[in-house]
Amino acid sequence: MKAIITVVGGDKVGIIAKVSNYLAKHCINIDDITQTILSGNFVMMMMVDLSKSDLAIDEVRKEMTEDAKELGVEVNIMNQKVFTEMHRI
Repeated sequence: MKAIITVVGGDKVGIIAKVSNYLAKHCINIDDITQTILSGNFVMMMMVDLSKSDLAIDEVRKEMTEDAKELGVEVNIMNQKVFTEMHRI
């Protein structure tokens, strides 16, 4: 299963490291990633593959939301099919 992860918040050292380490720990592969600093805010979007993950998407969402609080960012994760349907023109 593919999912879209977004991370938004104040820019600080370690955001990418913390998120990517969490994903690697749970066998979640990053298929694509983009990040930028927009008006001082860190903005990252990833497409990930959860097919080999040891956690369900709901558990990943819960744990990443808690980790995000430490970093002062907001993390969202959504099934890629749902994301695509929501953003179709």
